[in-house]
Amino acid sequence: MAKDSSKYSAEQIQVLEGLEPVRKRPGMYIGSTDLRGLHHLIKEVVDNSIDEALAGYAKNIWVVLHENDYITVADDGRGIPVEIHPKVGKSALEVIMTTLHAGGKFGEGGGYKVSTGLHGVGVSAVNALSDYLLAIVRRDGKEHFQEYVKGKPKAKVAPLTSDIRPPTSDHFNWPAKSGTKVTFIADKTIFSTTKPDFDRLTKQIKQVAYLVAGIFFHIFDERTNQEAHFFFQSGLATLIRHLNMNKMLIHPEPILIKRVVGGVDVEAAIQYNDGFVENVESFANVVPTTEGGSHLTGFRIALTRAINDYARKIEALKEKDENLTGEDVKEGLTAVISIKMDSDKIQFESQTKEKLGNAEVQPIVAQVVNEGLDMFFEENPTDGRKILEKVLLAQRARAAARAAKDAVIRKGALEGMTLPGKLADCQERDPALCELYIVEGDSAGGSAKQGRDRKFQAILPLRGKILNTERARLDKILEFEEIKALVIALGTGIGDTVDYGKTRYHRIIIMTDADVDGEHIRTLLLTFFFRYLPEVINKGYLYIAQPPLYKIQQARESHYAYSDEEKDKITKGLKGDSIIIQRYKGLGEMNPDQLWETTMNPENRVLKQVTNEDAVEADEVFTMLMGDEVPPRKRFIQTHAKQAILDI
Repeated sequence: MAKDSSKYSAEQIQVLEGLEPVRKRPGMYIGSTDLRGLHHLIKEVVDNSIDEALAGYAKNIWVVLHENDYITVADDGRGIPVEIHPKVGKSALEVIMTTLHAGGKFGEGGGYKVSTGLHGVGVSAVNALSDYLLAIVRRDGKEHFQEYVKGKPKAKVAPLTSDIRPPTSDHFNWPAKSGTKVTFIADKTIFSTTKPDFDRLTKQIKQVAYLVAGIFFHIFDERTNQEAHFFFQSGLATLIRHLNMNKMLIHPEPILIKRVVGGVDVEAAIQYNDGFVENVESFANVVPTTEGGSHLTGFRIALTRAINDYARKIEALKEKDENLTGEDVKEGLTAVISIKMDSDKIQFESQTKEKLGNAEVQPIVAQVVNEGLDMFFEENPTDGRKILEKVLLAQRARAAARAAKDAVIRKGALEGMTLPGKLADCQERDPALCELYIVEGDSAGGSAKQGRDRKFQAILPLRGKILNTERARLDKILEFEEIKALVIALGTGIGDTVDYGKTRYHRIIIMTDADVDGEHIRTLLLTFFFRYLPEVINKGYLYIAQPPLYKIQQARESHYAYSDEEKDKITKGLKGDSIIIQRYKGLGEMNPDQLWETTMNPENRVLKQVTNEDAVEADEVFTMLMGDEVPPRKRFIQTHAKQAILDI
């Protein structure tokens, strides 16, 4: 989808604003200033190279983690233009590196048709947030460079000479004849860490590699001599197989659909497994659209329509039967939908680019997917019937689930103003100020109810372990009393009637014992939220409480330790004799005052927020730990057995 080949020059660089806002409010541009933000810097530079690859000019992208926290990203594309920009009288390289919204991605004369960095804050924001950055360009048989300190150039763009040395060990040999190489180190006065994580980086790059099939990615970590290389010739097919790893498949090969209509490149991959939940990933111009958008809506419409048409055609649905719904075709569905289109036409509904807004994309995707599925069912009748059997079974289960949901709603309406009797609710009615503690066992529940601040803290005790929701349909799940009580207390509803706007608490805190049983209960609850109320996690509402492991007492002085290291530090500080160390195995061992002071008091407590940064990995882990397939779980246990801490 490239424009006329080598027409990539200074004239195509548009300039909108300077870099000062980035250093003042970095969170607005890269999300955070922790490890996640550091990796976002790498992503922004890699995105520039991906744009060259999507335009058809780069085949290789290198990322190098140096020993002294410097990071290098290089490609074998055309190289950023270095000639003087006609409007501002500076080198185009300097304009791109020092001006927000400057790049070859805007307007009719843009250097790229498809671009990942629509808003153009990318590499200039990286420069602004770097203590030092070196850009080297190979272009037209020449090499040029420019150095920057905290976003400001040290000197003008100049030819590269042998006495210019990057501030790294420079073991990396850049084999490209042309291209761009950026070496930078994050500003330690802005970031809490400047040390990138190799494993995190490989996952980050691997996801992109699936979406830009045919491009080589090379990652080197000079600190540990680790390296990783990714190249996927059939990208989405490989991604679907990865998503469905460890799952029983309904049909052996993914359904692959790819077509360009009206300037929109549509690619979809679909495969059903025998599970009960769906896993659908969507992307626009290689950017994950976690909130979906018009392309995902078009995909869902087409999937439902095509399966209904096939069911009518082979008379699996009779004339009097009602149509299958979108909910029916979701069960066991794994799919990836990816669109690419002109970067000057694409519209996202927010700066973070999480939802595609182009209305014209919906009918295009619907047409491409509908026609692709029609052809698949025509050519693969055996697989088509297996998929249809799965969907028809889901339809019958949906009717049973609807009855179970109705029972939940009726039960809630009859019992205590829609709330379960075991819930000790709080007085506050603003969800943003309310907290719900999900507590293991009645004794801990009793302590929590007495120790809490009843103005804003609610307590819901659970009796024993809840159902493993990875292995059950919704109708069976809602027969389980503890889950029923939890759903009523949350107020969200569940299944096709879920409404996250009705969530009654914006802090939902899982508080279990610090032992194996407590960890199992926590995992079961996390599985339930991940599979059936995922937006509770995505909205940042779910937390895990961290009760202390030890009470350390000397005379009348008491201390609490949340780890073995903290316990050792406290005991060394106390010295002397008569130190009593109590190991808490259960929350019920604490009296209400202790529980409040250590675990529930906002002034002292430690909460861990549950996030879903890598949905693919999370799905894989839940499937492996909680699913039906035993061999992968056995391998995991054997691999990590030495890390387990057991209370014997």
